[in-house]
Amino acid sequence: MVDTRLSTIPAARFSPSNGTLERMSLRLPVFLIAVSSAIAACSPPDKISDESARLAARASQVTIIRDDWGIAHVYGKTDADAVFGMIYAQAEDDFNRVETNYLNSIGRLAEAEGQSAVYQDLRQKLFMNPDTLKAQYAASPASLKVLMDAWADGLNWYLLKHPEVKPRVITHFEPWMPLSYSEGSIGGDIESIDLKALEAFYGKGPVTVAAAGGDLPGDPAGSNGIAIAPANSADHRALLLINPHTSFFFRSELQMASEEGLDAYGAVTWGQFFIYQGFNDRLGWMHTSSGVDAVDEYAETIEKKGESVFYKEGGEDRPVTVEKITVPYRAEGGLAQKEFTVFRTGHGPVVRQQADGKWITVRLMQEPVKALTESYTRTRARTYEEFKQTVELQSNSSNNTIYADADGNIAYFHASFIPRRDPKFDWKHPVDGSDTATEWKGLLSFDEAPNVFNPGTGWVQNTNNSPWTAAGPDSPIKSAFPAYVDIYEENPRGVHAIRVLHARMDFSIQGLIDAAFDSYQPAFARLLPPLIRDYDALRAGDPRKKQLAEQMKLLRNWDYRWSAESVPTSLAVYWGEDLWRRIMQNADDEDLSVYDFMATRATADQRLAALQAASDKLAADFGKWQTPWGEINRFQRLTDDIEHPFADSGASIPVPFTTGRWGSLASFGARSYNGSKKIYGTYGNSFVAVVEFGKDSVRARAITAGGESGDPKSKHFNDQAERYASGNLRPVYYYRDQLKGHTEREYHPGE
Repeated sequence: MVDTRLSTIPAARFSPSNGTLERMSLRLPVFLIAVSSAIAACSPPDKISDESARLAARASQVTIIRDDWGIAHVYGKTDADAVFGMIYAQAEDDFNRVETNYLNSIGRLAEAEGQSAVYQDLRQKLFMNPDTLKAQYAASPASLKVLMDAWADGLNWYLLKHPEVKPRVITHFEPWMPLSYSEGSIGGDIESIDLKALEAFYGKGPVTVAAAGGDLPGDPAGSNGIAIAPANSADHRALLLINPHTSFFFRSELQMASEEGLDAYGAVTWGQFFIYQGFNDRLGWMHTSSGVDAVDEYAETIEKKGESVFYKEGGEDRPVTVEKITVPYRAEGGLAQKEFTVFRTGHGPVVRQQADGKWITVRLMQEPVKALTESYTRTRARTYEEFKQTVELQSNSSNNTIYADADGNIAYFHASFIPRRDPKFDWKHPVDGSDTATEWKGLLSFDEAPNVFNPGTGWVQNTNNSPWTAAGPDSPIKSAFPAYVDIYEENPRGVHAIRVLHARMDFSIQGLIDAAFDSYQPAFARLLPPLIRDYDALRAGDPRKKQLAEQMKLLRNWDYRWSAESVPTSLAVYWGEDLWRRIMQNADDEDLSVYDFMATRATADQRLAALQAASDKLAADFGKWQTPWGEINRFQRLTDDIEHPFADSGASIPVPFTTGRWGSLASFGARSYNGSKKIYGTYGNSFVAVVEFGKDSVRARAITAGGESGDPKSKHFNDQAERYASGNLRPVYYYRDQLKGHTEREYHPGE
């Protein structure tokens, strides 16, 4: 590993030569004159003039309408025009998040954030080599290439038109870059690789990567998706709940349409050019994190012979591929760089070493062209069969999909990239890389995956639980599939989803919203009765009998439902988190779920001590343990910092729903920050939508956490916060005539 200093050369920036740029005529000739004056001082003038004229002409083909919530509705002549406009609109709303996502995906985050991000960049570059991506871009189908070109043009046009915006690193976007970020999950396959272990192997020094999260037990990540068949709806129309649980402000809400037939609305992960979770007028889709085991680790037997390194495979010694990866990083006085010698076998890159000396390699899906094609073409699908064809590209390795359409079809699609493997091996742990029986043998076909189509129950759901309960009694049978097809178990949100769906035949848009915000918490319905029994079993003279009497009376009579006014919610959440901490290691040691251990194996002393600790904590932080939940659980958005500076002294609003850990479908993952007493949400419900598909029209209501704009000075920075907290979804303006009376601004990009 080599550390060398690089000189820093400031990137050339366009700057306006006069004050006329903000007031541009709608007429193209004057528009181009203004652009020319803005870049007249730059060199070479002919090239820049030609480029700006080309981009200006492209921008004139695009119309952006901002509705009264600041949401962009983008219209273009072609799909490429729509891509150009929608990425421009994203940059207007929050360029920092657009750029940051690509700093992550192309392995350049350390150039902005310094040495702490070096191993994150190294991990990315082990799988996403820019030279490889450039070659894949060059070989891409023309239909995809034109979209990538439009994406780069849209962002570069934004930077040209906004010289006041100073990118942290990327001053010019290139069309191959979308291949590095081809699906919109909050955490992709690559992020499953542990950074500390990677640094220990390649860094040959102390681990410096900070541990993620705070002192609270990890919140279950993921999302909720529900589809309702016409037979179970009041108006005999299919319904879809779109409820991703991500970090807040992770996605933009917008619409993109073209005269070529594209017309999709929904949530777009910042910087991508496809609607990730959303709908068109014929069908809709909602992704949930999958339990498919699609990432495998191999324990490689390594032997060094002189200067060469070999690994065993099928009785043969095969050479380990050795290459150099350079990671620049921001340092005092400029850029520095670290150079790594990295190793690969036929299974993938080496990411760590076991205690027995074996090197661990990782094999995962690397099909960026196919993945980007699937992500985009699903938004243009018009029928179940067309949507199914996108699934059959088999490039989705991390998401299940809940589906509904105007023909009345509903479906559950399991993650489609499932390597075929020998079931005798335990694929949840590293397998022997020298045994040829551990090689992948192609992929499971669509018909071999646990998919569901039009079940008799009239509903499908997924809450990051297994597909074995996706449609109640009409779900796939676990024993019919290899264990690696899905490794998730049931979770409290899944229990809750089935509870609100069972035997209900009158769903409407509002009815499905009400179900999505149903306040019941099934985990407490299971976990609190043992606590009550433990308390009742205390001898009469036990001091805890008196100390906890009032708390137990409150919990004994509680209906397990959250609300902002609920004191039992506060007490139960603090008790559950304290008990979780006490027993989580024991549960792991016994290979039991934390829920099972809390319910059946925790001792009476552990349960009662956790209740006393919870009471003491609430009293210390808020003056009394009888504190309503809404005074504790808060939504706050003061700045657009990705790491938000939460503070009790700042304005915030109460949120009644709780974390998904206890089974609340509406999820709000919150904890204390910077020594705060109140807890602040950073993930959970983000974009929420309910869609109804009629034969000739689509209707929807939606909400986005906080607001659409990343600018604290914008009225759309926080204008949806109150609606978000109360579950009061606003109408979606899908059709252009619905925007009449709800339009703030109509313009071409750059005007």
